[in-house]
Amino acid sequence: MSYPSQESEFSSQENFQVSQSSPQLKLYGGLRSRATIVQWYLEELGVPYEYILLDMKAGEHKQPEYLSINPMGKVPAIVDGDFKLWESGAILVYLANKYGETPRSLEEQSEILQWVLFANATLGLGLFVEDRREKEAPSLLKPLNELLTNKPFLLGDNFSVVDIAVGSYLAYAQILVNLDFKEYPAVADYLMRLSERPAFKETIGNR
Repeated sequence: MSYPSQESEFSSQENFQVSQSSPQLKLYGGLRSRATIVQWYLEELGVPYEYILLDMKAGEHKQPEYLSINPMGKVPAIVDGDFKLWESGAILVYLANKYGETPRSLEEQSEILQWVLFANATLGLGLFVEDRREKEAPSLLKPLNELLTNKPFLLGDNFSVVDIAVGSYLAYAQILVNLDFKEYPAVADYLMRLSERPAFKETIGNR
């Protein structure tokens, strides 16, 4: 199993929600793409958006119209008014800063960035690159299990964008590579809590 790329990614998500009021935020994705992760967060935030499903096999992501949004020709990407952004982690941080519920200090923003970068750069590689999984997965899951032993979410009592970033990779590891979390009961309980959230069920859980 190779590590999912930005172009050929995780979850086949066709049953998306589209606002009826022509929202200014547009999310571009493809089948089996990390756009589902961004979708999960948008649903949690209650932000109106339009999901634009690109036909990757037909090469729609390589056409000039889309390359003007993401010159790398990858998904996901968003257009929010006149602002364009790509890379799932960057999009999550942007959405948290613009649409999140409470103002955050520099320290809190940095902690969020820490976890999002960890998810994309460290956790994803450790769980999805086959020749690294056996060695690296335990070294990542053990401290995560300890961190989650006495709190419901990564930053404490409240669900946040970091749970989207980290939780989505854990959920997909369970789905795609059949990773067993029985040795990490706090991680397993954490995933159960996430999977019970309506926005999760509508996006990642709706495969």
